[in-house]
Amino acid sequence: MTIEPALDFGPALPRGAALKALVRALREAGIDSAPIDGRVLLCAALGIDHAMLIRDPDRPLGSGAATLVAFAARRLQREPVSRILGQREFWQARFKIAPEVLDPRPETETLVEAILDHAARFPRENWRILDIGTGSGAILCSVLQSLSEASGVGVDISPAACAVARDNLAAFGLESRGFIVCGDWVRAFRGRFDVIVSNPPYVASGAIGGLEPEVRHDPRVALDGGEDGLAAYRDIIPALPGLLAPGGLVALELGADQYFAVESLLRGRFEYPAEVRLDLYGRRRVVLARDGARGGA
Repeated sequence: MTIEPALDFGPALPRGAALKALVRALREAGIDSAPIDGRVLLCAALGIDHAMLIRDPDRPLGSGAATLVAFAARRLQREPVSRILGQREFWQARFKIAPEVLDPRPETETLVEAILDHAARFPRENWRILDIGTGSGAILCSVLQSLSEASGVGVDISPAACAVARDNLAAFGLESRGFIVCGDWVRAFRGRFDVIVSNPPYVASGAIGGLEPEVRHDPRVALDGGEDGLAAYRDIIPALPGLLAPGGLVALELGADQYFAVESLLRGRFEYPAEVRLDLYGRRRVVLARDGARGGA
């Protein structure tokens, strides 16, 4: 898709007029979040905040006009705003992302909520966290920020993803408590962890082409869960009992309608039955399993 002439913004075009034109074009392209996306992209292109946009709608775009045109072209190609800007708001922070990592989404915050709820119910010192398939490191960083005495390891098969995760740990001053290992799932190391968390690839291979255009900008390795979407769970789950500390928690993100299949893979490996957590849309998003050596049911 090419930029329409009306979106060939010139430096003299007022900010308010540019925003209206951009929102209109995004709506015509079928983008439901057009008002928010347009405002965020315009502010980012001009290096201003929302208050400055409201205060000076008649001020010309100036030197930011060319950047706004480039941003608009990418969004009209259904590239997510987070990828255009190279950052994503997640939990309580803003994370760097890159083409090589999954774009963390609000539904995944359900994993963080479940871990922190477990930590509050069964307190202990010096939590040890393992994040399998860490990607940007957003989950690991969020947990470490919330549990000040925790330490953790993130593992990912992608060297580029590992570099992004290390950058995010450093950006939040967590590099002394967080470590990134580049390797294949749980075969990269040994140890015992109080919490094992993962948002693995869980989309069936044949379904990837039918995903929303924005989702298809994620790297295929972070999406492709094999023929039935369960390949990563089959690979990870058998190794978990040997990595989980007494009384520890396993928290796994799920795709649509995968709860019962994943619960059956977990069954018999942990003392307590699996639990489920719903996401913001009421979907079964997270499955939890606990070792029973410490802590009540």
